[in-house]
Amino acid sequence: MEYLEFELPIKELEDQLQKCQVIGEESDVDVTETCKQIEKKLIATKKDIYKNLTPWQRVQMSRHPNRPYTLDYVKALCGESFLELHGDRNVKDDKAMIGGLGKIGDQSFMIIGQQKGYNTKTRQYRNFGMANPEGYRKALRLMKSAEKFNIPVITLIDTPGAYPGLEAEERGQGEAIARNILEMTRLKVPIITVIIGEGASGGALGIGVGDKVLMLENTWYSVISPESCSSILWRSWEFKEQAADALKLTATDMKKMKLVDQIIKEPIGGAHSDREKTFLSVREAILKSFEEFKNLSPKELVKNRMDKYMDMGVFKG
Repeated sequence: MEYLEFELPIKELEDQLQKCQVIGEESDVDVTETCKQIEKKLIATKKDIYKNLTPWQRVQMSRHPNRPYTLDYVKALCGESFLELHGDRNVKDDKAMIGGLGKIGDQSFMIIGQQKGYNTKTRQYRNFGMANPEGYRKALRLMKSAEKFNIPVITLIDTPGAYPGLEAEERGQGEAIARNILEMTRLKVPIITVIIGEGASGGALGIGVGDKVLMLENTWYSVISPESCSSILWRSWEFKEQAADALKLTATDMKKMKLVDQIIKEPIGGAHSDREKTFLSVREAILKSFEEFKNLSPKELVKNRMDKYMDMGVFKG
């Protein structure tokens, strides 16, 4: 288990508890009471730390190396029923953007999301979850197929941004994202979007237009990452905590500004501390959201979605 800097008091108590249990097992000393006291303190410390997380600490939580990624959710939600589909029929298959058909319960869904890697090799293979234009074009191709066969769409967002390389720009990165946003607003099937990690910039928006946008508690959604914001405003990364605060990027801020529809609670300690519970919460939220939209006609779906996005950012004096 890896710990973030602000989680070190938890690590200390967990180490103490482990040592206490070892002493109990290896000697005749009765340590039951001591272990109970440490456990009690550990629970209180966890509650205290995770209840008062700063925006920057939530950004760190969203990037936790043990946090579940898109394919973990897909495996947990769909099991063996997931069939991955590849390629944009134009350039190549983008490994940072995955998509395919899967069943949750008895309902088929087209599931699309950004995938990060677990170690150096897979991170390079997945391009750190940063999709190229062909990734967004693959996502659009799959959404159009879903529309053709009347299959609802689920998108899982977890990206530090779209790939900013020269070759991506040459192949039309901005156009690919803009095209996706346009096509998603008028897609004739329900779209449920879940932010499971980082939701940065246009990279997230390229698959982020939904009838229902759900956001896990320890994730962030913003026009720019705190580090990049800090480097633009202060010419240094040192002010990333202030930037995170000013950007209003947490789930609570997003809900308050009506940019997302619902916050999915995470277990104490984050999504990685109890994966099964997290997967169950996400599954329930997706199925509940689908119930809201499954009986709407395509015309109603598109109208409601357009109205929802047209209302964003409107200021009434």
